[in-house]
Amino acid sequence: MSSGWGAPDEAPTRLVLLRHGQTPMSVERRFAGRGDIPLTDAGHAQAAAVAHRLASWPIDVVVSSPLARARDTAAHAAEVLGLPVEVDEGFVETDFGDWEGMTFAEARELAPDDVDRWLADTGTGPPGGESFAAVAARVGAAREALVERHRGRTVLVVSHVTPIKVVVQQAMLAPLSALYRMHLDTACLTEVDCFADGPMVVRSLNDTAHLA
Repeated sequence: MSSGWGAPDEAPTRLVLLRHGQTPMSVERRFAGRGDIPLTDAGHAQAAAVAHRLASWPIDVVVSSPLARARDTAAHAAEVLGLPVEVDEGFVETDFGDWEGMTFAEARELAPDDVDRWLADTGTGPPGGESFAAVAARVGAAREALVERHRGRTVLVVSHVTPIKVVVQQAMLAPLSALYRMHLDTACLTEVDCFADGPMVVRSLNDTAHLA
């Protein structure tokens, strides 16, 4: 794999990663994994704002997680861009299992040992859920397949906190524990370039200028 310092062999595939808009769960800071929750009115307004910003960007493809909050966010952008939405199961959020819908404090009160193990080991998932290591493997495979399908194009990927963080973590060659050191706001943009000769380059992270 190239170190990233040399000239790339061709134009990169640019991933424009968009976290979905606000939901009732994000307002209350609850675990929101596979539950198919809707956007709030504010979430739709955020999605419209980011769509307006993206209208002038050279987006070639729109891809979305299958969950409604991502698909509804993607629909705003797709309408402005005049593009269809391609659903990709690989970019779905982490399955938080028994903790779905809980706050962190509620999960810790219910099962403090399970929470401690989850925080200490990215290979451990919530009871009945998915570990971050499993998410990373899934998202990495989805990203590679996406880049292969749309090589050299600019792809808007509407997804969730963990999958977006994983793409950044893998681009930076950081340990998986780096997921705990990133923050992503609702409806934020993150850009990552993927070069055919190996390296990925993070261009921006948690950009919310359109929400100002």
